[in-house]
Amino acid sequence: MTNPTKSRQPNGASSIFQGTDGRWHGYVTVGVKDDGTPDRRHTSRKTRTAVTKAVRDLEKQRDSTGVRKAGQTWTVKTWLTHWVENIAAPNVGENTIDGYRVAVYHHLIPGLGAHRLEKLEPEHLERLYWKMQANGSAAGTAHQVHRTVKTALNEAVRRRHLTLNPASVAKAPKVEEEEVEPYTLEEVQRLLAEATKVRNTARWVIALALGLRQGEVLGLKWEDVDFVAGVILVRRGRLRPRYQHGCGDKCGRKPGYCPQKINVRRETKNTKTRAGKRPIGVPEELLGLLRQHKEKQDRERVLARDLWVEKGYVFTSPIGEPLNPNTDYHRWKDLLEAAGVRDGRLHDARHTAATVLLILGVPEAVVDRIMGWEPGKSARMRRRYQHLTGPVLQQTAAKISGLLWGPKPHVIEPDPGGFVPGPGQSPGSTDSTVYVVRLDEQRIPFKHRAHAEAVAAQWSEGQRDSIAVVEEWDRLKWEKTGPGGMRAVRDRMPDRRTVHHAHAVFLPGGERLNIGRPEQWSVLAWEFETDLYTDLSVRWHTSRRPGQEVEAQVRGMSQEAVVAAFAEARAQAVDRAKNPGEYGDLDG
Repeated sequence: MTNPTKSRQPNGASSIFQGTDGRWHGYVTVGVKDDGTPDRRHTSRKTRTAVTKAVRDLEKQRDSTGVRKAGQTWTVKTWLTHWVENIAAPNVGENTIDGYRVAVYHHLIPGLGAHRLEKLEPEHLERLYWKMQANGSAAGTAHQVHRTVKTALNEAVRRRHLTLNPASVAKAPKVEEEEVEPYTLEEVQRLLAEATKVRNTARWVIALALGLRQGEVLGLKWEDVDFVAGVILVRRGRLRPRYQHGCGDKCGRKPGYCPQKINVRRETKNTKTRAGKRPIGVPEELLGLLRQHKEKQDRERVLARDLWVEKGYVFTSPIGEPLNPNTDYHRWKDLLEAAGVRDGRLHDARHTAATVLLILGVPEAVVDRIMGWEPGKSARMRRRYQHLTGPVLQQTAAKISGLLWGPKPHVIEPDPGGFVPGPGQSPGSTDSTVYVVRLDEQRIPFKHRAHAEAVAAQWSEGQRDSIAVVEEWDRLKWEKTGPGGMRAVRDRMPDRRTVHHAHAVFLPGGERLNIGRPEQWSVLAWEFETDLYTDLSVRWHTSRRPGQEVEAQVRGMSQEAVVAAFAEARAQAVDRAKNPGEYGDLDG
């Protein structure tokens, strides 16, 4: 009788046996080592049942997510340090790596660095985020730390130092995105007026009118400005300087304050995306400012003599160096204070420019090109940067009104040279008659009878069994005795405002024409009275009448601004009357 053959597991199969130490041991092949030999992982338990379960778990992990790579035992500190300096730094931009280093060295390593990498749990991360916020860090800072550690651990998973990323499971801190309030047109005008008093005036006009990012403005070179075509080409951004000691770290100060500091970072970098590299049309007024700025810079170059460093930047220090973003930020704060405008971020100027494009109804594709947004992200960026201001909401409300209650006759503003409303009304004697359309039990007020009658007629055509009557309410009725009292009118109509007007007419040659009425007056007006109303502090223009007279027209909410603008409008009107050819007023 022959002895039975001793059984042997095939190559690569898991094995379980009891050792001479009395414990049960298991070996599982999970892959191949760097040198080509099988990667066999060992586990040990007191009982066969326990070791069998451990082997099966290891096999399941191998077959699903994979088993972490054999070799160095990483801690959170050693991995994050290796990742940020040797993996991230050579492959991301300067600003990005700065953010990574702050998150790693100031938050992650002090809070979690001693953990073994494979032992890091989602709860460890969540507790770190909570402690950061409890100690005064903003939710946005904690969220930035979360994004950084998630990116670092994703790389550890990809390299099989981890099997699962705990940051993918951890709940990120909730960041409430604060709604940015763009500057109003009046605030922008005050900022631009104040900008004319400071150095580098055009820098602030570009920010408010075109919405360029801070780095894009400071990175502009004269070679990017085409005065003939009226175009600025955005293709690079200014980087924040990064300094090292030039004194051998003997001064005892931070590197940025070292008397012999050395900038170890390049000045600019190319735009991050293809969408960021873009041409932008420049208004003629801004081109004029840039021409003046270039002349001033030429004079500064002469004054600086040998100290001038020629690098070709549009906006420079008095010796030709590119502007420091930190200094530029403080100049913005100074500008806000000098203009008496509420405090805000420099980036809010970009929000303001984007919102102006929305108000002007600029097509979305053009907005994306001007703002430098990538096609795949443009819709999200428009939601973030374009804010529904009062004019936008009013236009939307008018469209809804036209859809539900029928279109209202459009009040056309007088053509240039047309009739200018006179001062027959004053705040104390304004005609307060209101025409109220009664549609069954609903009442809709109008200032002009023609508008009310048009709505009544449209209603009657579609609702023949309904009542559509136009009622004339004087001030006594709509304020006190009418159905619903003042609410029947005031709740349905925008408030009237006092609008200040000024008007003058000049004969060919510049002589003032006496038109038999005061040159300045004020009226109360509702916002649909477009021939009287404006919500701007001031607006003015000059125009030539068919009889060759030139008139100056001014109106606005600010009486002081109207008076100042009237002087400017009169001066232009006189010059236009004397020199019609310079304004394109001559026939042919």
